[in-house]
Amino acid sequence: MTEQVMAAIDGSQFSEGVCDYAAWASQALEAPLTFLHVVDNHPQTAEADLSGNIGLGSREHLLEELSQLDEQRAKVAQEQGRLMLKAAQERAVEDGVAEPGSRQRNGTLVETLAELEGEIRLLVVGKRGGSAHQDSEHLGSNLERVVRGQHRPILVVPQAFKRPEKVMIAFDGSNTTRKGVELLAKSPLFAGIACHVVIVGAETGDNRSQLDWALATLREAGHEAEGAIRAGEVEETLRAYKDEHDIDLVVMGAYGHSRIRHLLVGSTTTAMLRHASVPVLLLR
Repeated sequence: MTEQVMAAIDGSQFSEGVCDYAAWASQALEAPLTFLHVVDNHPQTAEADLSGNIGLGSREHLLEELSQLDEQRAKVAQEQGRLMLKAAQERAVEDGVAEPGSRQRNGTLVETLAELEGEIRLLVVGKRGGSAHQDSEHLGSNLERVVRGQHRPILVVPQAFKRPEKVMIAFDGSNTTRKGVELLAKSPLFAGIACHVVIVGAETGDNRSQLDWALATLREAGHEAEGAIRAGEVEETLRAYKDEHDIDLVVMGAYGHSRIRHLLVGSTTTAMLRHASVPVLLLR
């Protein structure tokens, strides 16, 4: 099975950004694009169990009606999904993708992506889904579970598309971030994009050596590259550098034991995602 760019859409305010960034990535990587919509038949909010309050003689009739309502709800959700997928495909064609595909599955997003992981080259998702709280600093719970479960690169995108011209990688010399530098160097996704390498820490010989290696790797591949070693709190320092240099895309390691690569509640990566106004590419 050909590995592809897979874009998960659910009708949230981030879906247009997902479509446009996925179309950009598909063309840059020369990889097929597939839109995915998952109909979750498990409601986000628990419905009241009324069966114990139903009087004798009416209980079976009411339970039958409740069952019919569930069935109707599922059909409506599937039809909404089909319309969303069709609209996404049409948008991708307008963006220049020749034959975008689509899939609709029943279940949960996390389980579905786990099943499809072998087909994914890059997963594109929004910062929040349609059922998430709309606070700009709130991450959808699905996103955290997806990142925990996936072993493929994940591009977490904002609402509006902007073609990346400058990319920053949070670098700490670990295997994950060294692979990230090598990915930036060779991937067609970053062709023609200026690369910034940032180490948050002290100006030591080891950090300077690590930075020199990263910059040399990028420059040998033909990239314009610059870097910095900065002391300070990791997330604040990275965010300040991003703002100072008008960075369009951030690359980070998703897991690990260093302070740059921790993920989930209270961690650097989560804080970066919460405040990000640009796409964040998470690497494993």
